[in-house]
Amino acid sequence: MIEETLLIQQLPNLGLFILLVLGTLGLPFPEDAILILAGFLVANETISPLPAFLTVYSGLLVTDFLLYSFGKKYGRRLVEHRRFQKIISPERLLKIEEKLKKSGVLAVFFGRHLFGVRAQIFLAAGVIKMPYKKFLIADGTSALLAMALWGGLGFVGGNSIQLLRRDIITIEQIATAVLATMAGSVLIFRYLRKRRTISGKPSMR
Repeated sequence: MIEETLLIQQLPNLGLFILLVLGTLGLPFPEDAILILAGFLVANETISPLPAFLTVYSGLLVTDFLLYSFGKKYGRRLVEHRRFQKIISPERLLKIEEKLKKSGVLAVFFGRHLFGVRAQIFLAAGVIKMPYKKFLIADGTSALLAMALWGGLGFVGGNSIQLLRRDIITIEQIATAVLATMAGSVLIFRYLRKRRTISGKPSMR
């Protein structure tokens, strides 16, 4: 985790792309969390909006098409592989295949927004040999929606933190000014009271 944090700090765009790829390979880097992180980095001006958009969008399409290609190349044999058995079981694959045959591109479009199901759907889309153009259109459109949703959430959160920091600084400045005014008032009050006391005493002759 420390290595990933350092990577994001030093090479944020490349880091986001690599995290998306690693998440596709089964490592614990959820896509939604990465999109939120991207929005947060844009809000804090760590990365520019356009490079961030291109990096994340291409990362989503590459990783999704990678899963689709695995399914298309290996077919139902992929469930025999240990790594893919963790993602999808033979029974689950058959059920998703049936849904894809009925709903087609709509299943791909909405499937990416179902946590824990998107990878299974992309693999199954390859298994049934869905035309890659249809897959990319549905997946690309769905990815834009996901970026707007989760990336926007991260951006708003990043701006909120910035505003909170500004408010804290403003409050500290106001508090400092108020304390300085109060301290000055106390000193002036004591000085005037002391002068009155001195002036009120009878003079010694």
